[in-house]
Amino acid sequence: MKNSFIIFKPAKSSMQSGLLNTKKWCFTNLSINESYKSPKFGWDGSTNPEKKIELFFETLDEAKRFAQLNNYNYKVIEPLKRKIIKKSYAQNFIKKS
Repeated sequence: MKNSFIIFKPAKSSMQSGLLNTKKWCFTNLSINESYKSPKFGWDGSTNPEKKIELFFETLDEAKRFAQLNNYNYKVIEPLKRKIIKKSYAQNFIKKS
């Protein structure tokens, strides 16, 4: 049985406000059933060395083409639209009655 893969756009880091790392499409292995937790140290491990391999592509079409050329089963997860709330610093000091 061939591995399954997913193609998605990574979410932005919660530690920063920038969106730089959300522009490219990520192609990664979907099989996560081979994970285990170390009883001694508590870290997560895997017997699959390909689990954390991620390839990045500029466009969705490039990622799809790569999967099709290599006969991989893949699923595309479309990104959700961001809800942008426009606020200004001055709104922190407006008196509410």
